Amino acid sequence: MRILVAEDDTVIADFVAQGLREAGFAVDVAATGPDGLKQAASGSYDAAVIDVMLPGLDGLALIESLRARKIQTPVLILSARHSVDDRVKGLQAGGDDYLTKPFAFAELLARVQALVRRASGSAEPTRLVAGELSLDLLSRKVERAGTAIDLRPREFALLEYLMRHPGRVLSKTMILSHVWGYSFDPGTNVVDVLVSRLRDKVDEGFASKMIHTVRGAGYVLKLD
Repeated sequence: MRILVAEDDTVIADFVAQGLREAGFAVDVAATGPDGLKQAASGSYDAAVIDVMLPGLDGLALIESLRARKIQTPVLILSARHSVDDRVKGLQAGGDDYLTKPFAFAELLARVQALVRRASGSAEPTRLVAGELSLDLLSRKVERAGTAIDLRPREFALLEYLMRHPGRVLSKTMILSHVWGYSFDPGTNVVDVLVSRLRDKVDEGFASKMIHTVRGAGYVLKLD
């Protein structure tokens, strides 16, 4: 799967490109509207992430040009504009989804994956299962062995991230970038606090513990 990222902010572009590559995508980056149009016009991408405020040619004009050329690559629009009118304009220009800044990478990745699945005609999974844990992405309900677990939004995002990578050690930096987004402080202890809260809710009352600390490396969700 190949993704185009058209973003002139190098911090955001590098952050998004690195995350998508870690998720298994091949990624090309364009820093201007004309470069993005030239690359996207090849039609060789499974999806594109396009910022609205691109130099040389803005993102909406870029998307309109692609649609005029009958190029139907799914597009996720990135924008700092939060109003309903701005979202409507983006979708009317030919975008398929709209994500406002700042954003968590976990949400961007989920939206890109959904665009790719829809374009390929694949069914979108709405429920994750890892051992005794189940997580419903639509209703936002979480259960362990049939017992409901009430999670706050970031606790939910962290558990979803862990459940998508069972048995894999996730570093604090990876968790920060996926749950908080690109504007995080790497020296903060918010990950430790969040993991502690989530562990209390997921493991409390159960003999077997699922969320484990790997000293000096990160955290892992173990299924046995």
